[in-house]
Amino acid sequence: MLTSSTIAIIKSTVPVLAEHGHSITRVFYQRLFDNHPEMKHIFNQSNQKNDRQSQALATAVYAAAAHIDRLEELKPTLLPVLHKHRSLQIKPFMYDIVGTELIGAIQDVLGDVATPDIIDAWTIGYGEIAQLFISLEAELYQQDEQAIAFEGYQPFVIETITLESSDIKSFTLRPTDGRPLAPYQTGQYVTVRLQAPDGLWQNRQYSLTTVTNGTSYTIGVKQDGSVSNQLHGLSVGDSVLLSAPAGSFTLSDSYAPFVGLAGGIGLTPLLAMTEAALETGRKTTLYVAVQDDHDRPFTEQLARFEEQGATILRYAERNALPGTTPGRLSIDDVTNIDGTADTYVCGPEAMIQFVRRHFSGQPDKLHFEVFGPSLALDAPTAVS
Repeated sequence: MLTSSTIAIIKSTVPVLAEHGHSITRVFYQRLFDNHPEMKHIFNQSNQKNDRQSQALATAVYAAAAHIDRLEELKPTLLPVLHKHRSLQIKPFMYDIVGTELIGAIQDVLGDVATPDIIDAWTIGYGEIAQLFISLEAELYQQDEQAIAFEGYQPFVIETITLESSDIKSFTLRPTDGRPLAPYQTGQYVTVRLQAPDGLWQNRQYSLTTVTNGTSYTIGVKQDGSVSNQLHGLSVGDSVLLSAPAGSFTLSDSYAPFVGLAGGIGLTPLLAMTEAALETGRKTTLYVAVQDDHDRPFTEQLARFEEQGATILRYAERNALPGTTPGRLSIDDVTNIDGTADTYVCGPEAMIQFVRRHFSGQPDKLHFEVFGPSLALDAPTAVS
């Protein structure tokens, strides 16, 4: 149980542990996978190799510890993480495993500096943080229509594959048993689970690129990692496992103008949002930035949106074609966005930071999503 002395110890040691956070989380993952190899089937091993996961976890743990006496304040910023955990089928017992190895890692790295009082305080503090996650995730499981009707990972068959660019394909997937699908929220993603040649099960999230239709899911997949490479090698008729759609980066239910800003593959959730905005008669503007205009993906969908009345503003760093602005989004592009619009941005972290820095509208009008562990946006959301 948290006491005033426990809170004081945790807060006073946050800077010390944060200073060694990267080392602690690297040791944590090593301990976790050595002692519980089954956890490799949950955590993204690509992010382990490039160190993004350990950096993101360190940022998140110490941000949560700094709020240890007011954890309820973190609820709004935790929502993306809760959805991610639900999509990965995180269960309460896993928090005990993580806690044991995290506290062990603190002891391993800090040595004698980690006194019994400090270890006891951080053990209690972690328990409070874990219980918050467990209770909020239980609410999410109970309230989400999809999670109730769609438990665990279910088999889906690939119905169609469309080549969108040199390294992006769209996959339309239907349940193998033909069951109807519960509606999902526009902007959400599904988790694809595939078994690698070495036997390791791997999970990756891919945005749904169309509005809900009750019969199928369509995802856009860029070929840039082990799971996406496997997906690009599959054919129509092959099967994959999916968990129910999840995610909090979703289109608001309003009639305000819609503005989307997409960088590269970050366009995928904004495709569904644009489709939905047009269907409800909202004024719709979509900024689409790519590296090479000769290899621009989803051109047919973008052209269809224009026919339906959307304004599409194209940018390309290389080979800009007529009608495309050479280079990247400018400060003027961002500052001139309609202040009454619901604005959504998805792309590289640098792009999101740029938009956030220069956005002149109300803060609650700007929504963003980073693919993968976030290192520098909102620390409490940067977990898993």
